[in-house]
Amino acid sequence: MTTQKRRRPGETRDMLMEAALTLVGRGRHFASLGIREVTRQAEVVPTSFYRHFRNMDDLGLTLVDELGVVLRGMMREARANVLHADKLMDESVAIFVNHVQANRNFFTFMAQGLAGESQAIQQGIRNEMQFFASELANDLRNLRLLTRLSDEDLDMACELVVRTVAFSLTDILSISPEDEAELARIRRRTTRFLRMIFIGADHWQSS
Repeated sequence: MTTQKRRRPGETRDMLMEAALTLVGRGRHFASLGIREVTRQAEVVPTSFYRHFRNMDDLGLTLVDELGVVLRGMMREARANVLHADKLMDESVAIFVNHVQANRNFFTFMAQGLAGESQAIQQGIRNEMQFFASELANDLRNLRLLTRLSDEDLDMACELVVRTVAFSLTDILSISPEDEAELARIRRRTTRFLRMIFIGADHWQSS
């Protein structure tokens, strides 16, 4: 008599999420994935999907939550390592690129979701980006940077920074992780974009 291996609580849920990300990493668009395809990749029966998620949007929103965990980890690393204001942009961009490389499937999902068909997933990702921008604004206040800006203008500048960095995702994801020369070029280019934003913000006259 064979005994079926008991899964730990939440294991099937994690397998379904990992299956969706694996398919995204192979070039599939999350919006085109179906429940049967995801459960086949996860090697579970289709009915088990509904024990954890209502539909694919629900799975996508759970992935957005996990993406938030990745982004917060990136934020903690930046706060621990970026100790001097003059190194803020260079080191922050380097940390971002490293995290994208280490979590390519998650960030591919993010890039897809920002322009995807699901309004719920799109809004969830935008909420994470907005949180990231607000935390960046708080960090700049603590570093006493851009002190001439009003709170509203500082928040807007940080939102522009986050949008610019997010825009670089497509460049990073389109090249091989082993292409160090091209990655270095993207880091330099993104850093220059941010430098231009901060120089402009430093000369902005808040009304």
